[in-house]
Amino acid sequence: MFFNDWETIGRTILLGFLAYLTLILFLRISGKRTLSKMNAFDFVITVALGSTLATILLNKNVALTEGISALFILIAMQYIVAWLSVRSNFFGKLIKSEPELIYYKDQFFYKVMKKNRILKVEILQAARSSGIESLDMIEAVVLETNGTISIIKKSDELHQSTLFNVKNDNVLK
Repeated sequence: MFFNDWETIGRTILLGFLAYLTLILFLRISGKRTLSKMNAFDFVITVALGSTLATILLNKNVALTEGISALFILIAMQYIVAWLSVRSNFFGKLIKSEPELIYYKDQFFYKVMKKNRILKVEILQAARSSGIESLDMIEAVVLETNGTISIIKKSDELHQSTLFNVKNDNVLK
């Protein structure tokens, strides 16, 4: 239960070292966007990479080359999906959600908040975290594609032209 044999430990150390180096190499080749700020799709890939690495290390029935092939496929598919989403609006919308306005000019959008399971208290917490003392200081609040809440402060000058690509057509044009 606590110890099988030295061969198993040696295998785990060797495979762990080689699989880790391979994963780092693949991630460097695939670029910075592979594991950047994550949306839901990116999160799933990251969990799958971790699970695959753990399987390579701990499952005696999985050869190193099989595990490296699995890592390669996951990273290659992530790269292809990111590449396609940048070059195709249709594919980009299929993979990633759009930012959504959840508060604008003293008005909460409860329908959008309910759809995204955002509570008013979470918006207030994000405001406090941004150093905002009152809702009067906020122009808009946006639920970003990765699930974070962005606070846009009111400015003294009137250069609040548009909030770029924020979904809520009835408020912003």
